Amino acid sequence: MTDVLVIGAGPTGLTLAIDLARRGVGVRIVDAAPGPSVGSRGKGLQPRTLEVFDDLGVLPRVLEVARPYPPMRAYAGSDVVWEGAMGTPRPASPDVPYPSILMLPQFLTEEILRDRLSSLGVSVEFGVAVTGVSGTTAVLADGSVIEATYLVGADGGRSTVRRALDIPFLGETFETERMALADVRFAPGRLDHEHWHIWGDLVSQDLSLGLCPLPGTDLFQLTAPLTASEDPGDLQEFVSARSGRPDLLIDAVTWRSLYRVNIRLAAAYRAGNAFLAGDAAHAHSPAGGQGLNTGVQDAYNLGWKLASGSDTLLDTYEAERQPIAAEVLGLSTLLLRGSSGAPERGKDTDQLDLHYRDSSLSADLRRAPSGPLRAGDRAPDAPLGSGTLFDRLRGPGCTVLTFTEPLADAVALDAAAAAAYGLDAGGYAVVRPDGYLGLFADDPADVAAYLRRLCPPTPLRGAIAGR
Repeated sequence: MTDVLVIGAGPTGLTLAIDLARRGVGVRIVDAAPGPSVGSRGKGLQPRTLEVFDDLGVLPRVLEVARPYPPMRAYAGSDVVWEGAMGTPRPASPDVPYPSILMLPQFLTEEILRDRLSSLGVSVEFGVAVTGVSGTTAVLADGSVIEATYLVGADGGRSTVRRALDIPFLGETFETERMALADVRFAPGRLDHEHWHIWGDLVSQDLSLGLCPLPGTDLFQLTAPLTASEDPGDLQEFVSARSGRPDLLIDAVTWRSLYRVNIRLAAAYRAGNAFLAGDAAHAHSPAGGQGLNTGVQDAYNLGWKLASGSDTLLDTYEAERQPIAAEVLGLSTLLLRGSSGAPERGKDTDQLDLHYRDSSLSADLRRAPSGPLRAGDRAPDAPLGSGTLFDRLRGPGCTVLTFTEPLADAVALDAAAAAAYGLDAGGYAVVRPDGYLGLFADDPADVAAYLRRLCPPTPLRGAIAGR
């Protein structure tokens, strides 16, 4: 018997397992694959995800390897016909320390997360295929079972858990919209690793072939739209034909896949004590780099609620995350279609403005609310003493902020931070464990009552774990 069984060891499952393990919750994480994945897949890490990784203790390693998206270079055969950037990098600011998307191939992101999980005493159990679920009991391919207090399906778009729970996956798969994906290595000297190399029609902006250098490797991610019946076949012949460059000789193909546009949303995120997260709950287009990042946010929202053992808190998981996924699905679909008025990559896709203002966990009890922030908003960073507010928020608990009002264990803001939080005239703010503002209040009794509701002692570290 384990407290939480996480099925699926991609970025979502690993983030959840780390968050649980650092709280002392008993967690097992299993994956049907025989070993770690090798594909680059979701390679964009949005600013909000970087903040989550900061809290989970993996950001330093991510920043060692990840890089900004490279400038793009378009060709007609071997001739460069255009150069430009996918977006304009934004400078860091006191409230947003990680303002721009970074690129890191997914297999390296997963490796960093696995190492962090291992440091907490938990290892991924590869080669453990779940064939069925009954309540919170997982049935394995060898006939054995794993029993858990809670079960989370983070097992991808074809989720065994979602199907076993009989949760509809609403939406559509567009069989005619397909893309070849691969990670390839070219013979030395054929392509520089400083540009994203593309071939296509610049007027219509139709891509024929893209070769994006992957940080931390000598590989390129190959992307190429396909017609409904087209098969890329031999990748060497395919690359030569699409680029008009017979000199682009492939040394190795380390991973390849065929992607079909799939836009879907689970009708429910919870069935009893079983939950869905990541691609098991929502399938996105690759445009805008939203899928992996939305899954990480799911896990970050769910982890502290599972640790609480509170049904009331766990009910807010679906209420908070399902509307976010629906909104992000619409955004990524607009980007995919290139619709008129579609959002731009950057501020519209960085996930910093996503909020839980309508959540039952968001309350403003101040007599005179002030400032731009509202309960449910992301808690921004701010300078604080010799460090930053994020330094004080780092960790698994709730944090109380104040300026002029004393309160035991509260973080005292300086004048600038207090003004940014609307606390310069007094009062308190409570930051949830996942870095969102839960409460504004004038009365410390309201703060105490809210903390009892939001951050109860962790039963999974005692009564349940001891069963």
